[in-house]
Amino acid sequence: MARVKYRDKDVDLMARMMRAEAEGEGKQGMLYVGNVIVNRAKADCLDFRDVRSIEDVIFQVQGGNYSFEAVQKGNLFYERARGTEKKLAKQALDYWREQPAKYALWYFNPYAPCPPTWYGQPFSGQYKDHCFYEPAAGTCESVYIG
Repeated sequence: MARVKYRDKDVDLMARMMRAEAEGEGKQGMLYVGNVIVNRAKADCLDFRDVRSIEDVIFQVQGGNYSFEAVQKGNLFYERARGTEKKLAKQALDYWREQPAKYALWYFNPYAPCPPTWYGQPFSGQYKDHCFYEPAAGTCESVYIG
């Protein structure tokens, strides 16, 4: 059973974002980005109270900017999704979760060692160049369900 409701359009959208954000980190890195996208759709807390769909997550605006840099920069995100990325997106949507992004709501590439917290959220692990962060204890129980 899928972790969130989705349509074919969502698989395509998520596949494009996963590739745009993590192509250089291979399939595993793209799956971790997929975890974060799905976690944000599941989370009913913090910055993610008003995002319930994959499309809402991808196009969320915070502080005047899109949450995902790839939406603004117009890089790979605006290219057609390939079959490999669509398969990975569907895998993340349906069931796949793994650390360091299993419960992560944020990631970024600091171009330096990962800080122990990011905007007050604890570090959950690193994969190649991306640092992942889970919500602080007691602030977002919904991300741990389902």
